[in-house]
Amino acid sequence: MNLAMSASSVSDLPQVSDRLARNAMRKLSERLIETVLFAAAAVSVLTTLGIVYVLVSESIVFFHQVGIVDFLTDTQWTPLFDDAHYGIMVLISGTLVSSAVALALAIPMGTVIAIYLSEFANPKVRELAKPVLELLGGIPTIVFGYFALLIVTPLLQKVFPELPGFSLLSAGLVMGIMIMPYIASLSEDAMRAVPMSLREGSYAMGATKLHTAIHVVVPAAVSGLSAACILGISRAVGETMILAVAAGMQPNLTWNPMEPAATITSYIVQVALGDLPHGSLAYQTIFAAGLTLLLITLSFNILGQWLRRRYREAY
Repeated sequence: MNLAMSASSVSDLPQVSDRLARNAMRKLSERLIETVLFAAAAVSVLTTLGIVYVLVSESIVFFHQVGIVDFLTDTQWTPLFDDAHYGIMVLISGTLVSSAVALALAIPMGTVIAIYLSEFANPKVRELAKPVLELLGGIPTIVFGYFALLIVTPLLQKVFPELPGFSLLSAGLVMGIMIMPYIASLSEDAMRAVPMSLREGSYAMGATKLHTAIHVVVPAAVSGLSAACILGISRAVGETMILAVAAGMQPNLTWNPMEPAATITSYIVQVALGDLPHGSLAYQTIFAAGLTLLLITLSFNILGQWLRRRYREAY
């Protein structure tokens, strides 16, 4: 019997060794996959840190020559002229006004589209509308810029004859059309994540579909809706080509959307394409402006994270 057990143990050795080899290969492949995923995540983090480092280091050189108080309070922005002024509020005003016009169009329309797709559209319409929205979001921004300049501005001039050829109003409206698909898609996903039991409970109480959508689904998905709006704000603040083409690149401290003005991004494009010597003070302004834009975007992202944590619903 001992000889038989020894013989069976010897015969099982190849199977055991094969099993061990497979386990070792599986662990090795899992470690390799984890390493690749970690490297991919590290690349994004290191890229962000590198961008922040470049902006901060170059901006320090700029602020050694221009005081932060003057940078924040001066009402003129003429860094490319002999009588140079470095009031970033001129560019911030254009950025905020154009973003406000865009969001005034994109947030209501995007939310209405999301409510329709989530609560009223049949599956075939939803399957057709979602790709169309994503296609609209994939159009190059330069195309939107010329659309604003050649189509939207002449139409607005028929309503407002005093509207100039370049204006924040035209650029902002087209920018709102551009970011509307992002808000609509994310908002629709947030609404569809609301449990069906909440809708059924509302229907059981005699509520209509519209009343349920507005008073039950939207409040339940408010954290996702706020995140979509914050993403739209960040997208509007960072837009470049539409504003460079349709809003004009004339620095103008104004809160009137019917006037032309420069934004932070359009100014960066203007200087980056110029012939300014590297290391000059005028050249350093693009890094100070870029750092300002980064801080504005970061503020909105922090606000979005706070809103998601504050109003997040767990079902």
